[in-house]
Amino acid sequence: MRTTISILLCKLITVICKVLGPIFHKEGSVLPGRCIAKIQKNVLDRLKYPLYVVAVTGSSGKGSTVSMVAHILEGNGKKVVWNKNGSNVRSAIITLLLNNTRAFSHKVSADVVLLEMDERFITGTFRPGIITHMAITNITRDQPSRNIHPDVIFGKIFESIDDSMHLILNVDDPLLAKGKFVHSGSITTYGIDETSLASKKILDYPVDAAYCPSCHTKLVYDFYHYGHLGKFSCPRCSFGRGKLDFEAKNVDFEKGTFELDDRTLKLNKSVYFAVYYTLLAYTICDLINIDEDGIVREINENEMDSKRGKKYFVDQRKVEMLESKNENALSYLQSIEYIKMQPGKKVVIMGFENVSRRYKYNDLSWLWDVPFEGLVDEHIEKIFCIGRFRYDVAARLRYAGIDEETIFLVNDLGNLISDVQSMSSGDIYTMVCFDMTAIIKKQIEGVTK
Repeated sequence: MRTTISILLCKLITVICKVLGPIFHKEGSVLPGRCIAKIQKNVLDRLKYPLYVVAVTGSSGKGSTVSMVAHILEGNGKKVVWNKNGSNVRSAIITLLLNNTRAFSHKVSADVVLLEMDERFITGTFRPGIITHMAITNITRDQPSRNIHPDVIFGKIFESIDDSMHLILNVDDPLLAKGKFVHSGSITTYGIDETSLASKKILDYPVDAAYCPSCHTKLVYDFYHYGHLGKFSCPRCSFGRGKLDFEAKNVDFEKGTFELDDRTLKLNKSVYFAVYYTLLAYTICDLINIDEDGIVREINENEMDSKRGKKYFVDQRKVEMLESKNENALSYLQSIEYIKMQPGKKVVIMGFENVSRRYKYNDLSWLWDVPFEGLVDEHIEKIFCIGRFRYDVAARLRYAGIDEETIFLVNDLGNLISDVQSMSSGDIYTMVCFDMTAIIKKQIEGVTK
């Protein structure tokens, strides 16, 4: 009876939050769950779940992976309960699941529960045995003020894992390859073979894993994809990437395709991270017994729009919105590498109003981990620095060797589009975090109406 009351109360609070939306802003996804957790702490343990409960976690790529998995599952006729709004902490998951649970039978109304989960807060969300599959995308230096160090995140994730879970690991990441030695349950591995963009040189920017976690010898890389992701081995012990269960081969960034076994799969964006999330989405769906032809159909024919990198046009100039995650150097690196690959004159917009949506530490040390030196490019005609921290961003760009004449400080964000129009002529790439994306999009829509 107590669980029935919790379910009904959660649904009621959610309705109230929707009605009073402007007051609660984004709290509507977390407030109901927060209230219910105070009334019935273990409410999620009382629900009846479908055969598959899939969780996706890691430093980056969670949202894109979950979106594509949901796209594939729904295209194959499965009813999926998933956190499409991106709220991934415990209270948000309580809200999501209770709102999709029948009040009197306590049965979650889904064929598959699919959850993006914050890597720090998996522990305590579910009792052991509920999550059937746990996919981990990567572990990188991410939000250091909150997450401290990649080893801390590895510990947080793996203390939440029980032997009943089927782990799906990106073993291009040596931090995750270590998971093969600490998990006693089922493990499936995935990764990417050498590509045209892979580097055999030692990288000239900070990496998050360089030494064997077993014997602490420096790892040897056959090639790097980016950051510490690539094909590696320890020259002293048996630690290494090993043989992969699912491996993307013959990646063609120009055509936007890669091969998996005897199948060719399309990318909805020709960048490394799209290969990773497409490969992982295929892997997850295959493991939960979705027909392979059905998976390929949804990836190749019923193509999903990229969650990141929306395209618009202003005065026939392409505007590509590259969302770069603050406090994550590899996220910015991917944006920089993508911009460098594009032809013709280019204009970059970058900056942020808030370092984080979760806390107000305003630590900017991570800016010095980002290899902005990659933007020293004669084809980049202007870089517009926006937001409250525009002076800090501009200072970092100057130290990266970018010409002072290339950098422009936008003091009035309302004039951004007119400044870009009057001072440049190339295609526009916005390398900004989530808080700025909506603001810039609104300005673009205002100009194009």
